[in-house]
Parts: sequence; structure tokens; C-alpha cells
Amino acid sequence: MTLDVSAVRNQFPSLSHEKVFFDNPGGTQIARQSLERVNRYLLESNANHQGAFATSMASDAILDEAHRAMADFYNATSPDEIVFGNNMTTLTLHISRSISRDWQAGDEIVVTRLDHDANATPWVLTAQDRGCKVTWVDFNLEDGTLNLNQLEKALERKPRLLAVGYASNSLGTINPVAKITKMAHAVGTQVYIDAVQYAPHGSIDVQQLDCDFLISSAYKFFGTHAGILYGKHAHLERLFAYKVRPATNQLPGKWETGTQNHEGIAGVLGAIEYFEWVGKESGGKHSEGVLGPATQDRRTHLHQAMLAIHAHELELSRALLDALQSVPGLTIYGLADIRRLEERVPTFSFRLNDLPPRRIAEKLARQGLFVWDGNYYALNVTEQLGLENKGGMVRVGAVHYNTLQEVERLKSVLIKISKEKIYGNDTAS
Repeated sequence: MTLDVSAVRNQFPSLSHEKVFFDNPGGTQIARQSLERVNRYLLESNANHQGAFATSMASDAILDEAHRAMADFYNATSPDEIVFGNNMTTLTLHISRSISRDWQAGDEIVVTRLDHDANATPWVLTAQDRGCKVTWVDFNLEDGTLNLNQLEKALERKPRLLAVGYASNSLGTINPVAKITKMAHAVGTQVYIDAVQYAPHGSIDVQQLDCDFLISSAYKFFGTHAGILYGKHAHLERLFAYKVRPATNQLPGKWETGTQNHEGIAGVLGAIEYFEWVGKESGGKHSEGVLGPATQDRRTHLHQAMLAIHAHELELSRALLDALQSVPGLTIYGLADIRRLEERVPTFSFRLNDLPPRRIAEKLARQGLFVWDGNYYALNVTEQLGLENKGGMVRVGAVHYNTLQEVERLKSVLIKISKEKIYGNDTAS
């Protein structure tokens, strides 16, 4: 094992041998460090912003540190480039109004059918409001990868914005976002990246990507329900913010409208502290030759953590792919080539014979295996695959606290379900 998985699992109070959490793309379990930050905030520093008294000052200090921590997590140039909000969807709906304020009728934007709907519909609605054209980029049905030739043609018309996902929450595909951003910037197009599904699995470097905006949600990486937006300083400074009059014009408060979910933001800080722990405990041996000699720098520890997590998750991806491919009658959608595991996160969607995905999820749940079924808000994916009116797919998504033993348990139950169908005994198990 590339990680001490027992030590990792001990950091998650809700994990048990009875329950197997393969529902992680919809939300991971919370790390102990995040939970403790929430509790301590509510007990020791629960107050509103910018008061002249001790708990308010303590609250502001925690919020400031959370901004610094997320700046390190994204490798932003400044905490002022970090904006907290309720979730990715709400933040995107909010800032799309500001980004589009100077769009003109006849302008174009580009969205993709591989994305979660939260990185498509907000932009479609904004385009409708401004009289702009929306160009859709498809994905390749055979392997679930984005059609880059189609994207290149869409960019020839110099659209105002491209909204694209870092990784698909449905098919697990990792998009080449650095290449895509470079393509877009070459024609003057801004890039808005949805990194919600990628954040638990790999290191994010917004400076290296050179993206204009990037967003994720902490409950997808072992923290609380909160969204975190990165925006280039120049953009956040220039754009008009929809806010109430007493709110500050300074970054990042200009964008954090009303009273924030302070305990949730404290929990985000705890999630970053969890990654730091992973980096210190397990990541050092993976970083040699990548960042040079280990230091006490938080960004270094975060990068080390992601290297260790990635190594373990490659094993999980390989085991999941092997397990699913061994089940009679099971069809995987998306990348299913063992040689291309680096191009995906350990999220797999499938159908089994002609069984409704919901029924399979229910059968798995009775055996303590928690998975999702349906479209997972990636509506355009199931529509393009012709599965939206058939119940969508079953989705199994692993993170680094999952084990190879859990994958074997999943395989065993799926084979049993498959045999029940083959021999005409499709009964609840």
C-alpha cells in the first residue's frame, strides 16, 4: 500500500467495516480535523464579522487563515483571490452575473456536455439574459473524453468564456485543462474551471494552469458544505459585485455577500489541515525529485499528500476496473482501458444487464455498499448516452480511504446480482 490506510481511516469518525462508502463523488466523509475545527469554532469563537470583542476577533482570524489555507491548496498568489460561498452552484450562479455584465448580444460562450449541470446551466441562463449564443462541445461516446477537435473549432469564433470541468463527476474523465486553457487564451477567451470532482484526487495549481477562475466544494474533499472560488486578482478587482451597500469593496469580502457560514469555513480549514497531515505522514517519500528537499511549507505538504493519494488511488482504479470488467453483463461507460488510468479519477459508471440502476443501488445498499444511481446532475452525459430515460447509470467512486478489500466486496455482490438476473431470480438480496 502507498498509504497507511488504517491510519488514514482513523482520521474519519464515520468510517466502519459495516459501511462501504463508494458514494464519494456525491460527497465524502468528513475528516476528524474538519469536524474538530467546526466544533471549536462554535464553542470558542462563534461571532459575526469585525466586532471589537474577543470572539469576533478570533472568528476573523480563523476566516483569514482559511483563506490562506485555500490559497495554498489552489496555489493562488494571494488569499484575496479566494472567495467562500455556500457551494459551487450558488457561487457560479452569483459570479456569472458579474462576469457577463459586459457581454453583448451576439457574443458567444462555450460549455461542454461532459460537465456537471452546475457548470453549464448557469452560463446558459446568463447567455439567455444577455442575448449571447451558446456553443456546446460534445464528448466522445466510446471513451468519455472531451472532443478537443470540436472545442478547437468552437474557439475559432473567439467566445467570451469557456466553462469546462477538471474531471467528470459522471465518467471520471480528467480533462487536459492546462492545454484547454492555453487554447482558449490564445483567442482571448476566459476559462472557468469546475474542479469539484478533481480536488480530492490531485494537486491543483491555478498559476500553472493560468485559468481565470476555478471552483470546488469542500464537502467533496473531506470537509464541510462550502464552495471555494478562485479568481485572478485583476478579474475580481475589476468586476462589478452584486452586494449590499455596507459591504466592503475590498477583496475578497467584496464577493462574500452577507454573513458567511463561518463554522463551515472553519471546517474547510480543517480539511486542508487533514491534507497537511497526510503529506507529513505519508507524502514525503513520494516527493523526491518533484519539489526538492522537503520543507515545512504548507503548499509542499499538500503537494506531497496528493502524490501519495494519487499513488494509492491508481491501485484502487486498477482494482475497480478489473472488478467491474469481471462481472457478467456489466457495461462500463467512459475510459475502460487499463493503460489510461492516469486520464481518469477512480469514478466509474455502469449498467448491469437491463436492471434499473436504482434497483442495483438498493441491492448494494442492503449489503452495506453505498453507491449513486441516476444522472448525478450530469444530465447532458446521460442524455447523450441515451440513458436519461432509462434510469441513468450506477456510479461507484473511490477516494483514498477506500480499500482493495472493499473493492473485492463490491465485486462479489455485483457478481451475485448478475447471476440472479441470468438465472431469472431477480429478487431483493
